[in-house]
Amino acid sequence: MKKIVLSVFIFLGLSLLFTKKALAMCPLCAVAVGAGISLSRYLGIDDSITGLWVGGLVISFVTWTIDWFDRKNINFRFRNFLTFIFYYLITIIPLYFMGVLGNPSHAVLGKWIDKLSIGIILGSISFWFAAEWYYFLKEKNNGKAYFPFQKVVMPVGVLVVLSFVFYFLTK
Repeated sequence: MKKIVLSVFIFLGLSLLFTKKALAMCPLCAVAVGAGISLSRYLGIDDSITGLWVGGLVISFVTWTIDWFDRKNINFRFRNFLTFIFYYLITIIPLYFMGVLGNPSHAVLGKWIDKLSIGIILGSISFWFAAEWYYFLKEKNNGKAYFPFQKVVMPVGVLVVLSFVFYFLTK
């Protein structure tokens, strides 16, 4: 477990050296979340933990795309809602047809919902909440972050903390 944590922190630390500009949900967040997904699946970590990172990645791409639409002045009816639905569909449908999502052998709560779905839902909510919390704190601090890379640390940090919580719950 120590090697996993060390690897993630080294990756995040090196990634911080190459950032140029932070967007709504910066590319670094997307890369960090993507690395977390790949690492957890490779190591055979519980699906609920993987789901946290999948949910965070989806929210990252949704907000990133909406910000891109704003900067390009692209507007259409139900833009934000359709972007949200689009990213969840292109994530969930392939996972379902690959047998990863909806697999009864990975179900909890009386086979009502699987671990990956729970993780995706909680990861999405917590990642979004942490990003909104960052903007709230920034506004309270006269438009300035409290520390460097706070915009990255808060949402990704929440996923890291939840990953440890789920690790000990599923151990």
